[in-house]
Amino acid sequence: MSFLPLARKAGAATLAALLLGAAPAALMAATPADTLVVAAAIDDIVSLDPAEAYEFSGLDIVNNTYDGLVEINPATLALEPGLAESWSVADDGVTYTFKMKAGVTFASGNPVTAEAAAYSLQRAVKVNKTPAFILNQFGWTAENVDTMITGAGDTLTLKVDKAFAPTFLYNCLTAGVASIVDAETVKTHDVGGDMANEWLKNNSAGTGAYILKSYKPNEGVILEARPGYWRGDAKMKNVFIQHIPEAATERLQIEKGDVDIARALTPTDVAGLAGNADVNVVTDVGGQVYYLSFNQKNENYKNAKFLDAMRWAIDYQGMADTIMKGAVIPHQSFLPQGYLGALDDLPYSLDIEKAKALLAESGVKDPVVTLTVRNAADRMDISQSIQNTFGQAGIKVELKVGEGAEVLKDYRARLHDATLQTWGPDYPDPNTNSSTFAENPDNSDEANATGYLAWRNAYDPGAMTAASQAAVMERDPEKRKVMYADIQKTHRETSPFILMFQQARQTGLRSNVAGFYAGGAVDAAAFWLVTK
Repeated sequence: MSFLPLARKAGAATLAALLLGAAPAALMAATPADTLVVAAAIDDIVSLDPAEAYEFSGLDIVNNTYDGLVEINPATLALEPGLAESWSVADDGVTYTFKMKAGVTFASGNPVTAEAAAYSLQRAVKVNKTPAFILNQFGWTAENVDTMITGAGDTLTLKVDKAFAPTFLYNCLTAGVASIVDAETVKTHDVGGDMANEWLKNNSAGTGAYILKSYKPNEGVILEARPGYWRGDAKMKNVFIQHIPEAATERLQIEKGDVDIARALTPTDVAGLAGNADVNVVTDVGGQVYYLSFNQKNENYKNAKFLDAMRWAIDYQGMADTIMKGAVIPHQSFLPQGYLGALDDLPYSLDIEKAKALLAESGVKDPVVTLTVRNAADRMDISQSIQNTFGQAGIKVELKVGEGAEVLKDYRARLHDATLQTWGPDYPDPNTNSSTFAENPDNSDEANATGYLAWRNAYDPGAMTAASQAAVMERDPEKRKVMYADIQKTHRETSPFILMFQQARQTGLRSNVAGFYAGGAVDAAAFWLVTK
């Protein structure tokens, strides 16, 4: 299938040809009024089955073709009712009851029922693909999920194995893996007991604003609006997402009007669009955070004064304004902006004299930091800036550059000295980052607990492990928020981590495009609200 620029007045026959995979080569220039054309890098897609989709681009499609029991408002990022109109938790703290919305149907016309909702969650656990761990946290296994999750009439009952914070469950139910699928349709496409996993890789069976009409790996995706969407019909009849990974090509196409939205622009391309009245560039934070971490098998990195010296030897704002040119914002705690308990204050800034004084107080003589860094342009630019400012403070940095897989292999095996890394949340709840940055139940090499970033750096957080584990159990949301704030303050003042930035997405929109939300730190785009 060819995903070519669309003509301004493309008619029904042209769109039909596109949907059938026969796009005429003559189509050129601006896009039709009822069609949103998006340029993006979508080569990360592995599957469009919500039980398997775990990459950014795949979850964007899931977010527009499926809904969950609980949803995130695209504009405010607040939790709101989804396919469940209300919910409650029993006094025992482990039994949740959801009342399903009446009158909602799947794209097939089948009604949304509590039984379908129960099947969907059971299926995600049983299919057991990568994102299943989000649901497994609640004690759900292939062996017990049919009794832990049940549906009858308009009532869905979920039982969890511990009295977690209710917000923990609700936040996790907004994840793509918790999407509700059309059970009757899915069952007809089961092949060899795969619960239609193979079929759903390239088809949709949800309640979302759009139906998946076509997906060609490394080429594009076509979505078609379905009438009667419970949140209000999509404004655009069709969405065409073209795989255009080259930022320069995206810039050229949005300048010409060949695409409505460009999602892979670099800071250089954004700068080149300055002054173009036909294109607006909007900035939105993403969930990824950039950090330095230091392996405490090196005793120097247990020295509080030495760690402090390094915190004051980084040009956070300077890098954000120059070499990163708007691709990041300074951020100095492990929860991204938008998460419950996130901190937005910036206690550290570049102060070479203060760093020198702290280094002298530390007693560490002629320190040498071997910084492992991935061979990517942004990582190299950041590491070279750090090498420069650390050097001014009296800390020598030697760069150890490698390919991404090589760098991660050493990091996961605790073989690094220091490393520059990024981390993105796995689900929209603070536990996702708190558990990995601030918990380490067993610091021994034998534990091989590579899922904990604290473990990777041979860092024993002490009481923070228990504090983080308590926060995920706190049932009062306001108390829980305070607990995460306190954990982050302690973490950034005492741990061998230096949080530096949060991702900032820069998206190009044609000037007539409005209502596009990229999802904030949750990283899930919403297309159904877009107008032009």
